[in-house]
Amino acid sequence: MEILVILVPLALMLGGAGLVAFLWSLRSGQYDDLDGAAWRAIADDEPPQEIPAKR
Repeated sequence: MEILVILVPLALMLGGAGLVAFLWSLRSGQYDDLDGAAWRAIADDEPPQEIPAKR
């Protein structure tokens, strides 16, 4: 039972750190443009190059 004295505060601190990280990501705009990121992942950045004909 003595281990609970260490584990309960540790779990609360880790949970608090996760909450702080999530709130920071909300305020910094990480979730503002979800559709744009999805389209950028599948968009072609470079046009296909033509293969020169063999002579």
